[in-house]
Amino acid sequence: MKRTMSRLKAMMKLYSYDLTKELLSDDYLESIFNEESIDCDNDFYHQLVVGVLENIDKIDRTIAISLKNYTLDRLSYVDRNLIRIAVYEMLFTKTPKNIIINEILNLSHEYSEIEGLQTAKFNNSLLDRIAKRLENGK
Repeated sequence: MKRTMSRLKAMMKLYSYDLTKELLSDDYLESIFNEESIDCDNDFYHQLVVGVLENIDKIDRTIAISLKNYTLDRLSYVDRNLIRIAVYEMLFTKTPKNIIINEILNLSHEYSEIEGLQTAKFNNSLLDRIAKRLENGK
């Protein structure tokens, strides 16, 4: 559960950065998103935020290659940053890809700006394509 909360908090931080190009304080972010103090694995949370920001070009290229008839900027801020977190984890951690995908899909279902089954299907399909590409070394 703490890793799930770490991913959620990282998504909030990356979401705000995506909008403002500034890293806002964690306390401020939690107040914006109406979240009580989020109990998470802070080391993992910081690893995700720093890792995504340091590798954003590689991560975004990896996502863009796997998008079909779509561009990265058309993804909602929430979904784009959840997918960035997933790709970071797939590239730079040992967490099994199926666990990463499941965690991200659960968060997407809960927090996505676009409701409905189509968003879940789209994100699932995209993450599956990315995972397969990475397994094949492409």
